[in-house]
Amino acid sequence: MWSWVNLGEHQAFMRMLVKWVVLGSVVGVLSGTASAVFLTALNWATAVRVANPALLFLLPMAGLAIGWAYYRHGGSAVRGNNLGIEQVHLNNDPIPLRMAPLVLVGTVLTHLFGGSAGREGTAIQMGSSLADWLRRVLRLAGDDRRLMLMAGMSGGFGSVFGTPIAGFMFALEAPAMGRIRYDGVIPCLTAALVGDLVTRAWGVGHSHYPALAEIGIQPLLLGAVVLAGIAFGWVALAFVELLEAIRHYSRKMIAYPPLRPVVGGLMVIGLTLIFGTQDYPGLSLPLIQNTMNGTGVEPLAFALKIVFTAVTLGTGFVGGEVTPLFVMGATAGYSIGRLMGIDPAFMAALGFVAVFAGASNTPLACTIMAVELFGGGSLLYVGVACFVAYLASGHRGIYATQLIGTPKTAGDVRTDESIEALSKRREGGSFHEQ
Repeated sequence: MWSWVNLGEHQAFMRMLVKWVVLGSVVGVLSGTASAVFLTALNWATAVRVANPALLFLLPMAGLAIGWAYYRHGGSAVRGNNLGIEQVHLNNDPIPLRMAPLVLVGTVLTHLFGGSAGREGTAIQMGSSLADWLRRVLRLAGDDRRLMLMAGMSGGFGSVFGTPIAGFMFALEAPAMGRIRYDGVIPCLTAALVGDLVTRAWGVGHSHYPALAEIGIQPLLLGAVVLAGIAFGWVALAFVELLEAIRHYSRKMIAYPPLRPVVGGLMVIGLTLIFGTQDYPGLSLPLIQNTMNGTGVEPLAFALKIVFTAVTLGTGFVGGEVTPLFVMGATAGYSIGRLMGIDPAFMAALGFVAVFAGASNTPLACTIMAVELFGGGSLLYVGVACFVAYLASGHRGIYATQLIGTPKTAGDVRTDESIEALSKRREGGSFHEQ
């Protein structure tokens, strides 16, 4: 028999379920529609740039326009994804609605003129901005606001990649390294699923990849994947370190913010002319396709994508890091596979998600993403690659305001300290054993 206490508990659950299914659905509609508009504009920009390579020479002017717009009108929106993640924790400052159009237009311009950037950051920022605007309209506060922000992240991520379960898990995992926020299960799952359905309903499709073969437990192959996972973590770490170094020195050496992307644009033009290829500006999705269809890529393609992307984003252009990380991972995996004598396409698929896992500190979301993109045939190897890369990348990441919920190793790391705070403390030379 149910007690009155249990009955009241289930009534509270049903009220909560209905509330967050409704709110999550509305956030999903907003996020999915925004992603559909963004992906359509991005596809147009990519097609125009590919057909007109000379547009690259206008990248510095585009950088000036983007830099000036953020300098004059961006406000806190200039902090991008870090603002959304920070507000999940602090819950004290609004995310401006203008973040959505600013990052949308800025990312499209970045891609149109040849900057190397991604799309996840744009989708997450649009989702968070729209969710917080809806929260203000409905006058929600406290923990309700945290959940709305997480739902916006889920809706944006799941809809822009067509991976709703990974999007759902990403928002639970990304705020704190090594910790999952289960309080966001219903709003995040709802927003991610609805967001993906809405984007598809608008007629916007996603990239498709060949399924991974079903592979049983093979000790030698498993050992090779562990070694590859370490390498994938180092690739992620190399990108994060170079990105932060360029960001630091561009701020130190160029006082006027709108001029930083101008210099970055000139550097991208120089790099493109030096290497004589159009493979690295933009999303570079053909490089991923070449790793999986047998065409192949240059052995150091991943290193070039690291440099192009770090210069683009580090000097003030806007866009995401994740799609470039997919490219870095796939191309690095292809090269590692050839070096080890293992199917390069198999290793490319593992690198695709594992480098992202190391850079974002979201190994579970990345493992799930691999299943949504490549099927579950090699789930064991995907999981090993993602979690080893996550550990190998250390306490660094592309989201500086991400908290350290569970340290990866013993040492000077403090629980619930942000990556940004840890980096500053280490730069100051302080070390405190926990």
